[in-house]
Amino acid sequence: MNFKLANWVGIMTFFTAIGHTYAQNDKMYEISKNLELFITVYKELNTNFVDELDPGTLMRTGIDAMTNSLDPYTNYITESQIASYQIYDDDKYQGIGARVGIVGNKFKIIEPFQGGPAVQAGLKAGDEIISIDGVNIQGKKIDEINSVLRGIPGTDIEMEILSVKGAGPTEIKKVLRGEVNIPNVPYSGIVAENIGYISLTVFTQDAASNVAKALKDLKTKNPNLSGIVLDLRQNGGGLLREAIALCNVFVPNGEVIVTTKGKVKDRDQVFKTMGQPVDLDIPLAILIDKRSASASEIVSGVVQDLDRGVLIGQRSYGKGLVQNTKELGYNSRLKLTTSKYYIPSGRCIQGVEYENGEPKDIAESLRSKFKTRAGRTVLDGGGVLPDIKLAGKEKKPVTQALLDKYIIFEYANKYCIGKDSIEKVGTFAFTQYEDFLTFVKKQDFTYELEAEKQLTKTVDEMTKNPSTKTYADDLKKIQEKIKNDKADDFSEAKAEIIDEIEKEIVTRYYYQKGKVQQTLDDDAEVKEAISVLKDTNRYKKIIGKK
Repeated sequence: MNFKLANWVGIMTFFTAIGHTYAQNDKMYEISKNLELFITVYKELNTNFVDELDPGTLMRTGIDAMTNSLDPYTNYITESQIASYQIYDDDKYQGIGARVGIVGNKFKIIEPFQGGPAVQAGLKAGDEIISIDGVNIQGKKIDEINSVLRGIPGTDIEMEILSVKGAGPTEIKKVLRGEVNIPNVPYSGIVAENIGYISLTVFTQDAASNVAKALKDLKTKNPNLSGIVLDLRQNGGGLLREAIALCNVFVPNGEVIVTTKGKVKDRDQVFKTMGQPVDLDIPLAILIDKRSASASEIVSGVVQDLDRGVLIGQRSYGKGLVQNTKELGYNSRLKLTTSKYYIPSGRCIQGVEYENGEPKDIAESLRSKFKTRAGRTVLDGGGVLPDIKLAGKEKKPVTQALLDKYIIFEYANKYCIGKDSIEKVGTFAFTQYEDFLTFVKKQDFTYELEAEKQLTKTVDEMTKNPSTKTYADDLKKIQEKIKNDKADDFSEAKAEIIDEIEKEIVTRYYYQKGKVQQTLDDDAEVKEAISVLKDTNRYKKIIGKK
C-alpha cells in the first residue's frame, strides 16, 4: 500500500523531533538521522521508481540487509513464515517420529525413529508419501509438508503410502502423532578393556541425566572402568541447562560453568553446577569436530579450562552466542543475539568473523590467550581447539555425491526388501559391491568435482574470445582426462562407500544405536582416545597435572 503524504510528514516530523531532542547525544542523533534517511529513501523508491514495487518486499530487503550484516543467527521472521518457523519445546518433536525428505521428486520416509509413531504404524525408510489427509503433496515444499506432519500430540493423520517395495496399490496408514523423544544418547558401551564410550548427539531434555545414567551403568557392569570417551562430534548443541548439568557429571557442585554478558548489564548471568557429580576422577576424553557447536563447545571448553579431561579431534564450530525472540507486532518476530557465552578461563568461544554465513578460521596468532586452571594456554575467538589435533576424515567427492543424491539410500531400500533381519552389529558386513555398482549405472549417476566446475567456467569464457580459443581447446583435453580419471574413483573409494552402505542398512534394523556402534571399530579418533586413556603419564602431562 502507498502511504498518504500526511503519514510521511507525520513520521518525518516525529524523527526530526527525536533528532533535535537528542542532538547533544551523538549516538542517538546518528540513529534518528539515519532512520530519517532510511524512510526518505524508502518513500522515494516506492513513489517514483519506474517499475511498480511491492512495499513489503522492498522493506524486507532492507531489514534482511541489516540483520545479515550482524551474524548468521539474527533473523527477521515475517507473519507468513511463523507457521514454518519451528519453536521446539525442549526436545519434544511433535509429529510422526520420522525424518522425511525429497528424493528425486518424491517425498519419502528417510529414517523412522525407534519407538515413534511412524514405526508403530509400520512405516519404513523408503516408503513414499503420496497424500496427507487426502491432499496430494506432489510439488509441495518440504517446509509445507513438515508443518502438516507436525501437530498436537494425540491427533491422527492419514497418510497415503506407496510401499518401499514399489508394488502397488497404495495403502492408507493412520499415524497417531506423539511427543517423540529422539534418543540423545543412542549408544554407550565398552570399546576397549576398561574403557567406556558414550555418544551424545544433541543437548535436549535429560541429556545430562542420560549421560550420567550411562556412566553409572558402565561403572556397575565394569568395576575396573578406567576411562570414558564422550563423543560430541556432529553435536550442534541445544539446551544451556543440559550443558551445565553435563559438566556437573564430571566437575564439583558450585563450579562456575558459563557466564553470559551482553549490552544490558542487568541481564548478565552466572551459571554454576548445582548437584553432586557422578565421578570427579575418572580420566575423560572428549571427541569434537568442526560441527560440534554451542552447548557442545561449552562442555568441551569447560572440561579443558578446568583441566578435567583431554579434547581430541578438530577445532569446534565457534558458536558462543545467546539468542532471544522479540515480538514486533503484525505477528512478526525478530530473533536476535543478545549476549555471549564466556567459560571459566574468561574466553569466549564465538567466532569473530564470518564467511558465507559460517564462522571463519582465525589464525591462532591473532586470537587472545587465556589460562586454564593448571596454567595451560588456551585461545578464544573461534571455537575450542582440541589438545590432540587429528585431521578430520573428509569423504571422497564420489562418496559425498552418492549420499547427497540419495543413491546409497535408494540402494539400501532395494537391499532390505524381503529381509526381516540382518546379522547383529559388529558381525554384519556388506559384500555385494559389484551389485551396488550395477545399481549406480542404472541410476545415470553423475557428479562434478569443484575443480571441474571452475574449469568449465574458464573454458566457456575462453571459447567466446577468439584470442584465447586455442587455450580453451587445451583445457578441454584436461576436462576429458579428469572425466576418464573419475572412472577409478569407485575403486579408490570402495572401502568408504561400503562403510556408508553398511551404516544405511544397519540403521534400518538397529536404528541410531546400531548406526553409532557400526562405526566404532574403524574410528581413528576413538582409537586415539583409547590410547591416551590407557597411558596415564601421557594423559596427566596433556592436562598439566603431575
